[in-house]
Amino acid sequence: MKYVVDRVSRVDKYLMEEMGVSRSYVQKMMDSGYVLVNGNSVKNSYKLKIDDVIEVEDGYSEDVSIEKENIPLDIVYEDDDLLVVNKPSGMVVHPAPGNYHGTLVNALMYHCNHLSRVNGEVRPGIVHRIDKDTSGLLVVAKNDAVHDNLAKQISEKSVTREYLALVDGVIMEDTATIDAPIGRDPHNRKKMCVTDVSSKDAVTHIRVMERYEKATLITCKLETGRTHQIRVHMSYIHHPVVNDPVYGRKKLDNPSFGQMLHAKKLGFVHPVTGKYLEFEVDAPAEFYEILAKYKEM
Repeated sequence: MKYVVDRVSRVDKYLMEEMGVSRSYVQKMMDSGYVLVNGNSVKNSYKLKIDDVIEVEDGYSEDVSIEKENIPLDIVYEDDDLLVVNKPSGMVVHPAPGNYHGTLVNALMYHCNHLSRVNGEVRPGIVHRIDKDTSGLLVVAKNDAVHDNLAKQISEKSVTREYLALVDGVIMEDTATIDAPIGRDPHNRKKMCVTDVSSKDAVTHIRVMERYEKATLITCKLETGRTHQIRVHMSYIHHPVVNDPVYGRKKLDNPSFGQMLHAKKLGFVHPVTGKYLEFEVDAPAEFYEILAKYKEM
């Protein structure tokens, strides 16, 4: 992973903010030789300059054991090569510093004898992710060849990914395309935003399903898959996802539930059989409980 520095900061603080990890994690990573600045090893306290280049080598993980955990899984499809799961809202996809238990990976390791290792020991099988508080479909690879093929399909934009979302306000257009690059928010490094600085192309296609007095139910088809893409794009056009604690309004409809965003449809070509597979799952009950309130307004 490569970062082009856009602000003056200590290198450990910069990586802590960019990667969303603790300072001690960054320091251990640097001590293990996984970080170079302009091609050189530096101390944790090194003061970065604008346009310095930080390179973080893949493969570092803390000396922890990711445990198998008997957590129930909603498996939509499974064969010898892959499986498709319906992740509940509130479940983290893979372990990360400070959060090594209760994740989808912990559950997958208990369920499967083999998972791909392309993304390392901490993310076995994980081809793509959805946010902790987003529910819905994910495909998981059981071997490296299948993982590489699925990742290629995603990069080539041939995978079908459709979400259901309830957003604030009334969208008047029946369909729309949001084509706006996404990068780190310079004012809050834990958030993403639409920006031309150190960003990547991001395209979301939306279609209105129902309009209510104060909200709109839409489907979103991803052409790209940037971090928080739908949440950022909908906030950008002033229709943030309802109940979004980061990009939405401060008062949440249900603080115990996540944003009103559900990965409802997933389609791809099976890497081994060559057959196109497509799956669709309904949103969780909590989604419809909040939706019902808007229908009654």
